[in-house]
Amino acid sequence: MMDWTDRHCRLFHRQLTRCALLYTEMVVADAVIRGDRARLLRFDPAEHPLAVQLGGSDPETLAEATRICADLGFDEINLNVGCPSDRVQSGTFGACLMRTPDLVARCVAAMKEAAGAVPVTVKCRIGVDEQEPRDALWALAHGVIAAGTDAVWVHARKAWLDGLSPKENRDVPPLDYPLVHALRRDFPNHFIGINGGIADLNQAIAHLAVMDGVMIGRAAYQTPGILTDVDRRIYGAETLASDAARIVAVMADHTDRHVAAGGRASHVTRHMVGLFHGRPGARQWRRHLSEKAVLPGATGHVLRQALSLIEDAGALAA
Repeated sequence: MMDWTDRHCRLFHRQLTRCALLYTEMVVADAVIRGDRARLLRFDPAEHPLAVQLGGSDPETLAEATRICADLGFDEINLNVGCPSDRVQSGTFGACLMRTPDLVARCVAAMKEAAGAVPVTVKCRIGVDEQEPRDALWALAHGVIAAGTDAVWVHARKAWLDGLSPKENRDVPPLDYPLVHALRRDFPNHFIGINGGIADLNQAIAHLAVMDGVMIGRAAYQTPGILTDVDRRIYGAETLASDAARIVAVMADHTDRHVAAGGRASHVTRHMVGLFHGRPGARQWRRHLSEKAVLPGATGHVLRQALSLIEDAGALAA
């Protein structure tokens, strides 16, 4: 979810569910060590539970980045073995690591040693390019489980590193849910989660009859309203009040603080355009945020105005 699940997005999503584990964007391990940590790894305590996703292929570097992230208080540290972008491939990490399961296992072992009590997990594809998924996925799973990973999250598609763009890699390769279900059956004592193309909670619950966990990415971002029922339907917990006025008030105040610190209102509001997806007033909401939040001097008042514009349309419940 590069360029999507930044700290503003995560704080917004946390207003919709208190139980779901949220993920950062992928952060390169070298950048964690040498870069601007305040910018790359900043999060609000309200975002917990929160996992940080690291990219890298050098065990020592990943271990040091893991140590830093564990000390900062992340609840999980995830190694990305699934991103197909050219930028990631040029750094020899992401999905191309599916070809080197032994290296991934060494990375996980080093990360586990550095993480202390913080769980270390892996997110991968079912294979890349001409690999046979049954061979590639099982080889990776065997290696990382032996190395001590606490969970394997599988995006149920291949990644075609030669010939498809990152966007196409999210849609074009066919989904193979039965393969991932079979992996879960073959590793009954280890946490195996599934990801890819899961559009709503009904689909998620169906997968949970077989899998240990379900990861929802684009659907949660584009139609965030689905998160409002996660706590009750998935966790059996009390649902957060889904009153849109409360959600908008929290995020408007956050926007004011962000703008006062030198940021832009659109950094926050761009993640919220889908809040009223499928509800009366959704179009007015989207248009107002798209047009007004980018203007010089825009603040959280843009969100407050947008909400007032659609009150009469009956869209106050998120």
